[in-house]
Amino acid sequence: MPRTFVITGASSGVGLAAARQLAARGEQVVVVGRDPRRLGAAMAAVRAAATGPEPDEFRADFTVLDEVRKLAAELLAAYPKIDVLANNAGGMMESYVRTADGFEATIQGNHLAPFLLTHLLRGALDGGRVVNTASRAHQRARLDPEDFTGSADKYSSWRAYGASKAANILFAAEAARRWPEITSVSFHPGVVRSNFGVGAATKFFYRFAPFLTTPEQAGDLLTWLSTAEVVDGAYYVGHKVTRPDTVAADPAVAARLWEASAAAVGVGAAG
Repeated sequence: MPRTFVITGASSGVGLAAARQLAARGEQVVVVGRDPRRLGAAMAAVRAAATGPEPDEFRADFTVLDEVRKLAAELLAAYPKIDVLANNAGGMMESYVRTADGFEATIQGNHLAPFLLTHLLRGALDGGRVVNTASRAHQRARLDPEDFTGSADKYSSWRAYGASKAANILFAAEAARRWPEITSVSFHPGVVRSNFGVGAATKFFYRFAPFLTTPEQAGDLLTWLSTAEVVDGAYYVGHKVTRPDTVAADPAVAARLWEASAAAVGVGAAG
């Protein structure tokens, strides 16, 4: 019986590679992306690899929380049982942007939106797994677990990104404590060759540096974390459980972040 894998941020890179690999294994793959053109191209690649059920697609912009709520409703209507949710969508903003929901766009897109989506899908995930794509960029992150708005005059794209990746790790660890019926992990996919980053120099580095991890290698790690036996609540670098740095390893910060996130997106903190 094919299992159902929902992968966000699957229009390219790590998410697309994992979607293709899982579809080739005969699993039911559900691809979530933001841009219709890129989503269409990704679906063609996933369909070409599929050996089982017809892959499915949904579109949502995670900088709009109402779109996340709509996505969750559509997913639940189509898939009352979800075996794995891969919270892989993420990005970096070059300058400060405040969303219509009132939050800084990086922390909303990378943390608050997947936090909300996971909560809304919790019933369907009973007995399943959540995998959060984090990053070593969490190291030395200055995360205020109760400030999701920030300010334009203090904004740094890398600091905002690092804080959001620390939040991904803390979310997985706290979910393991609060939701014993769902396995939750986070991972660093490597420094992946992609269109990631802001500014010409950073984009050049991520596209052409010779030692970068390929999307296929990172996708293989995401596939492994989605299907193999893993340690609940752990942060993985490669196939190894690794202690996160500083704030991302603090259970008290994780609990504060959970409470603040639940209040921000309008879900019950206990759930």
